[in-house]
Amino acid sequence: MATPLAAGASVAGGVPALLPGARAQIVDDSTKNRYGARTTFILREADMMRGDTVGRIIDTTLTRLPQRRYWVHDSAFYQDLGNFGTASRHLLLQPNTEIGARLGRNVFDRYVRNPSTIAYYDTRSPYTFFRFHQGNPFEQIFELGYTRSLKKDLNVGFAYERFGSNKALAVTNTRAGQVEHTNFLLFVRYQTPDDRYHLMANFTTARHRAIEQGGIAPLASDTIEGSDGKVDLTQLFDYQREEVRLSGASNRDDRDQVHLAHTYRLLGRGLTAYHMADWTRRQNKYFDDQLINTTTGEFRYDVRRLSNTITDDRADFRQVENTLGVMGNSPAVAYRLYGKHRTYSLESRSRVGSNTVTVEKLNYKMGVNTQYFLGGTASFRYKEFAIETSGEVKVPEQFKELIHITKTEYILRGATSFGPVQVDALLTSYSPTLTEQRFVGNHAIWENTGFSNTQVQQVRGVVNRAFGNQHLQLVGALANITNLVYYNEQAVPAQLGSGRQVYSLTAQHKFNVGHLFFDNLATYTEVTGGTEGLRFPRLVGESRLYYQGYVFKKALFGQFGVQTYFQSRWKPYDYSPSTQQFFFQDHFTVRNTPIADVFVSADIKTVSVFFKMAYVNQFLPQSGYFTTPYYTGLPRRLQFGIRWQFFN
Repeated sequence: MATPLAAGASVAGGVPALLPGARAQIVDDSTKNRYGARTTFILREADMMRGDTVGRIIDTTLTRLPQRRYWVHDSAFYQDLGNFGTASRHLLLQPNTEIGARLGRNVFDRYVRNPSTIAYYDTRSPYTFFRFHQGNPFEQIFELGYTRSLKKDLNVGFAYERFGSNKALAVTNTRAGQVEHTNFLLFVRYQTPDDRYHLMANFTTARHRAIEQGGIAPLASDTIEGSDGKVDLTQLFDYQREEVRLSGASNRDDRDQVHLAHTYRLLGRGLTAYHMADWTRRQNKYFDDQLINTTTGEFRYDVRRLSNTITDDRADFRQVENTLGVMGNSPAVAYRLYGKHRTYSLESRSRVGSNTVTVEKLNYKMGVNTQYFLGGTASFRYKEFAIETSGEVKVPEQFKELIHITKTEYILRGATSFGPVQVDALLTSYSPTLTEQRFVGNHAIWENTGFSNTQVQQVRGVVNRAFGNQHLQLVGALANITNLVYYNEQAVPAQLGSGRQVYSLTAQHKFNVGHLFFDNLATYTEVTGGTEGLRFPRLVGESRLYYQGYVFKKALFGQFGVQTYFQSRWKPYDYSPSTQQFFFQDHFTVRNTPIADVFVSADIKTVSVFFKMAYVNQFLPQSGYFTTPYYTGLPRRLQFGIRWQFFN
């Protein structure tokens, strides 16, 4: 996503813009101040932790503007429920890199800002950011951000984001809402005039509500004659005329987070003390007051443990974390040592009863728990050679348990690079999430106390090479995963007794012929060791072919082209709305899925716009596609977007 207010935004500009001199006011021949992208700098917490006080200029490029996966805060490839803002999971392998207690309800994570990667600013003038996207009639995004420097060393700002989507299935009115999300961010950055003390802090609150339709409910006419009930999936692309399994269900994910990071130089750059603090509150709620299908008189759920009339399951999670450490940075050597203290609690509640009388019941209450961690990093750089190591271990209740490596939670990383070649390794052992260990609701219950830690060993190699106007990147990875905890075909947690090996190769090739540009990306993945529990599409790729250049005497810079996405035939994970979990299934196969979009985008000074016809190849070769079993992707539609940046 091209917004500078979002985590993970790309950065445009070259090395000269990063030099301290580039921060001075730009003056034209009339000695008037001219403010713009090169007088507004982004800094992140990671920059502060390595002693970088300059930052990077903001992103003003057009490349990602029309690409839908950059409209949210995580641009990785995801499997979702077909509509914008719905539950999603990583489509490709993403090893877990967090140890200790974790809630384990992550299907809406990609839509929420990560407090530790928030963008802070160093501005010479007030900076305002605005964007609006409309996908008629299904998607809509609005974002407004503002920041300014109150004094030379103090900058404050805020961002407000709202997006939503309308139902595409089983509706008579395409304005019927399915997802509504709001996110408010308040941030501040401060440094003392002597540059010894630096502070970054933010407060973010997110409210996400998603109507759960449960996927398409095939009709009798959708079955193949003489197939003993087998459904003809090609008959399930009538969108608004289809029927769905649920009509009164919704999921809610509310989050409030406060994050603080500050540093103080004790002995120059060689010895700096730092402290980080995080406070997190989360509430997840599943609600459904239409458990009976009024048309057929049948229950919509096979299991109803607490009530036959209403489902109201809620989980409240609290966490406070403090990290205290020392670090040092120099052009050649950097290190960091720290200790971390975490406290957390979890409560689960449901409504219990029948007919019209229900009462709230406490399912279980996990008291305040405490965890301790020790960790550090070290790196060395000399010319084109660099090496970096990092590690973190959860301190067990009894230190003698450290000798039982399979019971200890840890994460170890190492990376080395020389010129265009980089090799890195990851070793991690982590416990099941709190949700995988215990869940109590109206439609499911489990308690797992015997799960072992999951271990992951991954080795990855990266090669980056530029040949004139061509750029090639190859990424090869091998991961060995043992004791994997996953959700099985009954949608309950299970643990694999054997290991899985995941092999992947990613290739990206960029080149241009004059004003014609090509950008191709593809990932091939193979899993060995068994077919249960872990599955990916063998091939996932995207390609962009576009023409770019100036028109109207260089008053407008534009791009026109086509972008395509391809996903090979596979059996995707199914989804359980009542537990907010994707689970393994072996009965539903999705065909090869090619999706093509035609777009035109333009940049006029500080205003960028795009128009896109999404899924222009609908009906070629098929009239729709599935993203998850019985969840269809959106049909052909027109999308429009505008990004406006004000620098004064």
